[in-house]
Amino acid sequence: MNKPFKFKQFTVNQDRCAMKIGTDGVLLGAWTSLLNNPFSVLDIGAGTGILSLMLTQRSDAQTIEAIEIDADAYEQCSENFENSPWSDRLFCYHASLLEFVEEIDDKYDLIISNPPFYSDNYKTKNKSRDLARFNDAMPFEHLIYAAANLLSDNGIFSVVIPHKEEGKLIELASKVGLLPNRILHVKGQPNSEIKRSLLEFSFDETKTIISELTIEISRHHYTEDYIKLTKNFYLNM
Repeated sequence: MNKPFKFKQFTVNQDRCAMKIGTDGVLLGAWTSLLNNPFSVLDIGAGTGILSLMLTQRSDAQTIEAIEIDADAYEQCSENFENSPWSDRLFCYHASLLEFVEEIDDKYDLIISNPPFYSDNYKTKNKSRDLARFNDAMPFEHLIYAAANLLSDNGIFSVVIPHKEEGKLIELASKVGLLPNRILHVKGQPNSEIKRSLLEFSFDETKTIISELTIEISRHHYTEDYIKLTKNFYLNM
């Protein structure tokens, strides 16, 4: 799990990050809409920096900034940015989300986050993994507060969460005027339950487009939809 993860246009080192590269992040980075041609992007809770790197590959955004609270992950994210083909467009801040919101006056055209979301009542002995995994490190309330304060008027906020939390997040977002424009329900195999929800919010009230994605037909036999979405990134797609 600690080996560098090689994508088609960049490599991500992850040995010092508690949360490794996973399907959630890659799906979110590939699915998020760029129709508003973002000039500035913010990646909240960047971890390895995978979302920022994917969006830099996909877009012409000039300012792509990430924030990460864990010191090891922050250093690794910064190194992954420096070693990428787009180091001049990428920057990582070592800060907590609320500190960042208080200090930054800028607005972003796209805010993206694969937040820590294990709310179960157990902890491991690995503090940085707990910080990455448990949502007491970044409650949904903080995430929505940040998005509402940092998003430009025509901006998009894109996030991946457990499906069971979808209603809660939509309700919180609606209180600050953020409305769901697109929702993707993700399940592992055709007969599995929906496991993840990818949501895209904006301040515009539009009809919510809901779609579904199945990752595999059977073990390692990927669906056409999944291949189409991720083929610009994964080496073996």
